[in-house]
Amino acid sequence: MMRAFLVVMDSVGIGGAPDAGAFFNAGRPDTGANTLGHIAMACAEGRAEDRRSGPLAVPNLDRLGLFHALHLASGLAPSGHEPAATTGRWGAATEISPGKDTPSGHWELAGLPVPWDWTYFPDTVPAFPDDLVAKVCEIAGVDGILGNCHGSGTVMIEQFGEEHLKTGRPICYTSADSVFQIAAHEEAFGLDRLLTLCQTLAPHLHTMRVGRVIARPFVGQPGGFTRTTNRHDYAIRPPAPVLTNWVQDAGRRVYAVGKIGDIFSMTGIDEVRKGDDATLMRHLADLVDTAEDGSLIFANFVEFDSLYGHRRNIAGYARHLEWFDAELGRLLARLRAGDMLLLTADHGNDPSWSGTDHTRERVPVLVAGLGAGCLGLVAFTDVAASIAAHLGVPAQGPGHSFL
Repeated sequence: MMRAFLVVMDSVGIGGAPDAGAFFNAGRPDTGANTLGHIAMACAEGRAEDRRSGPLAVPNLDRLGLFHALHLASGLAPSGHEPAATTGRWGAATEISPGKDTPSGHWELAGLPVPWDWTYFPDTVPAFPDDLVAKVCEIAGVDGILGNCHGSGTVMIEQFGEEHLKTGRPICYTSADSVFQIAAHEEAFGLDRLLTLCQTLAPHLHTMRVGRVIARPFVGQPGGFTRTTNRHDYAIRPPAPVLTNWVQDAGRRVYAVGKIGDIFSMTGIDEVRKGDDATLMRHLADLVDTAEDGSLIFANFVEFDSLYGHRRNIAGYARHLEWFDAELGRLLARLRAGDMLLLTADHGNDPSWSGTDHTRERVPVLVAGLGAGCLGLVAFTDVAASIAAHLGVPAQGPGHSFL
């Protein structure tokens, strides 16, 4: 029996979204944003030389068709990158959900376009309504919150961390995504207390159609705060069965690697493995060796997005792509006959773009283990339909298999 590995390279977009002009970063439309394309161009032009050098070196992704997919999606062919002869099947997927965020992208890849408009908080100070702030204070037992604005998580803890330690008030902030994030010190505030706060608050925000409440614990002292790996997302539950349910309902096992369990509120998932991207790669390698026949392994590698895209760090993003590519080469060599490994992304986050938010882009679809050739332009939902077809389980979504 065959296995399927669905691996999301979080935010590795390839430009060309037909509706990019309807999405904005710092007041600028996302038209022309291209995460992979602009990173490759910067590398070729010598503008990404921090702890790496030269053109973007991703030979394994290249052979699977990454640069062919880039050209298909956006027409871009960066100098210094003549695409390799392909050993995989490649294409580009277009999203229809009305958001460029993590739940929208993952739900649609799993066969369910988001059936509503998310609630977003305004980019004002304060950003949150008074009744929501009062609810946070009531649950946490505090007399106020810090932040109450849009911001990057690392900036928020640098700006408000010292005051948080003095007052005990949680740091609450949001972004262009439909999200409410709460940062608190693991020791001074307490990790369990933070998680309980977020878990208790989440149903209230979910009724508002806010997609996620995220616990963002950190440690350290003023001038040296760092976020920990104990982040937890309390996401709204998908309102209909998704790929994980289809596979589990067919009696197969579903493994979630990274934040997949959080994104889907554990629906249809048997086992979760977490950690930073290096740890997640070890988990994925272990599952390549040990996962049962017929199983689905659904993984997300978040650090492209969280460490480099939002922070607009082109060289760091390039380094992470090159690290991931080297690890991928070792994984590909260990796949079993009949395995399918499908690489894709959930949105873009162009580190050369204005602002700090995600960018609306098409995403690559690269398939290893099932021959070579062009898949063309496909839908996000076609990913779920194709994996279901490979595993021989009934698909319940609107997608069509491209296998």
